[in-house]
Amino acid sequence: MKDYFNKDFLDLSEYPILTKLFAQLYANKNVTDKILSCILDENTIDDKASKALQSIRRQERKLEQDIRAKLNDMIHSSTYSKYIQENIVTLRNERFVIPVKEEYRSQIKGFVHDISNAGSTIFIEPISVFEMNNELNSLKKEEELEIQNILQELTTLFYPYREELKLDVCFIGKLDFIFAKAKLSKTMKATTPLINSHKEIHLKNARHPFIDKDKVVPFSLDLGNDFSVLLITGPNTGGKTVTLKTVGLLTCMACSGLNIPCDENSSIYVFDTIFADIGDDQSILDSLSTFSSHMLNIVEITKQATENSLILVDELGSGTDPLEGANLAISILDHFKHLGSLTIATTHYQELKQYALVTDGFENASVEFDISTLSPTYRLLVGIPGKSNAFEISKKLGLQEDIITKAQNLMTSNQVDIENLLKNIYDDKSFIEKEKSEISKELERITHLRKTLEKENDVVKRQEQDLIQNAKIKARNILLDAKEEADTIIKQMNSSTNHKELEHARNTLNTKIKNVNLINNDNDTNSKVAKNPLKPEQLKPNMEVFVTSLQQNGIVLSHVSKSNEVQVQVGSLKMNVALKHLSLPHTIKKSNSSLAVNHNLNSSPISKTKTAKSEVNVIGLNVEEAIFVVDKFLDDAALSRLQTVRIVHGKGTGKLRNRYSAIFEKKSTCKKFPLRDLW
Repeated sequence: MKDYFNKDFLDLSEYPILTKLFAQLYANKNVTDKILSCILDENTIDDKASKALQSIRRQERKLEQDIRAKLNDMIHSSTYSKYIQENIVTLRNERFVIPVKEEYRSQIKGFVHDISNAGSTIFIEPISVFEMNNELNSLKKEEELEIQNILQELTTLFYPYREELKLDVCFIGKLDFIFAKAKLSKTMKATTPLINSHKEIHLKNARHPFIDKDKVVPFSLDLGNDFSVLLITGPNTGGKTVTLKTVGLLTCMACSGLNIPCDENSSIYVFDTIFADIGDDQSILDSLSTFSSHMLNIVEITKQATENSLILVDELGSGTDPLEGANLAISILDHFKHLGSLTIATTHYQELKQYALVTDGFENASVEFDISTLSPTYRLLVGIPGKSNAFEISKKLGLQEDIITKAQNLMTSNQVDIENLLKNIYDDKSFIEKEKSEISKELERITHLRKTLEKENDVVKRQEQDLIQNAKIKARNILLDAKEEADTIIKQMNSSTNHKELEHARNTLNTKIKNVNLINNDNDTNSKVAKNPLKPEQLKPNMEVFVTSLQQNGIVLSHVSKSNEVQVQVGSLKMNVALKHLSLPHTIKKSNSSLAVNHNLNSSPISKTKTAKSEVNVIGLNVEEAIFVVDKFLDDAALSRLQTVRIVHGKGTGKLRNRYSAIFEKKSTCKKFPLRDLW
């Protein structure tokens, strides 16, 4: 048990009570190993338990082999084989014998130990092995004595640890009880109730533990908050007594430290005493009627009950005159209420229902009954009194109509009014309960759908952001790669004098630029068509325009081509842009941030866009000089609303690159894109 509890998969901090119990268990490995080395199972002692035992068993095995060999020679010999029933050696009375045919029993001298059921076989111990069998039995007696000595020796190992073993038995019993409670809780699908100090019972979907969990109808109950006395009414076999027993049983279980079969957040108060008067204890021998037996229990309850008691009474006041019984029941329940006890009682009396309707601290409840099927639904309805439904049930069962009509006419107008009132309340309550249940189900479904939609919407938004960011990074990388390749081609052109090579390089460069522009236009999934795109006749070289795909102002460098595109320069970047992405230039508002243009300066954002560079070269500068240049360069780029920039520096030791990261984190205009080094 100690090894089990100290396994790595258990977090002992979660089990403080069990940790204390397991820690108090005493185990002696030396004694345990000694026992396990001597005892193989409950019926077998190991040969090596002692040298004497090992010697005795060795002699036994050798003697058994000799006896079997001698008997086998006999049953297979030509002299005796015809007398033998079967060619086997067997045991009878712990002595080796051979099976002989009954008609030849006199041909083999020896002792008869057994006869078969049919009488055709005689089991004889031949005289030739008689002494050997005696010697074998003597060895077995010695073996038994040696085993007793071994067991006694092992037993003495425990003498020094008698007190520790007594405590082990105690702690193992407690642990067994704890694990049994856990197993019962899992079987019942029970939960741990809250223990309150307000003398209240709150049960949510409580179930009787002895009723099949697939058939039991759960009920919810709140007692002790708004009322202390609950009267349950309704027809017989409707579930009143089961409800009473369930409340009492679950309260006892909770007070005993057991989990109870109900929903979470159910709450129980630990009562001093729980009294129950349930069932009929009438006795002819003791001259006790139904009423008398009940009253004896009630008398004892009134004597012993306190304000911290729970009282459960079934059919209070029954078995006597209805009028007297009802008034007596009201008086008893009133006594329990003023005492401060919590009380649940079942009854059929109309007077009790009416009293509960108009008296503070009392509440009616009923068990539902389906008149159409004449069967109970076992649902508890708190807040409305139940009906006996005697007339309806009698009518369904076939009682004559005139008898039922006469019985109804015998009722007073007040009784009829009260019955009608109860019926209306009952019907309204049932309808409201059904609607409430349906609304709860719909709310659960709507809540589930809302959460699902929110989750899916979050996923879609994240995917959209990832796509946009990946597209921007991809476009930026493509442009940088293209510029690198273009610079290489230009260098080749500048260093070459061969016309063919120059022509080939120029064509290659144009092709690369065209491909980059196409890729840039295709991949820019976040670009938008201008609301009021410029017409071909409006566009002229050196004209300022707004490029919607870049969200920046730029300068037109060429006339409109056949493909409805013009070359536009944005900063130092030149590209072909479709007319649908061009509109009148936007005025860039001045910012109050640390990167804003000084209010005293007359330079316009547009002119800044014309002169701003998207690249800075700091090769040859030391760290401090380079940081100053880069910091100013980033401010200018931010004012010019450039989306991407490039910083050219040497490889060095990497100190300058690390300083860049610190600058980018401080700049609110710099997005958290990964740095990309091009060597």
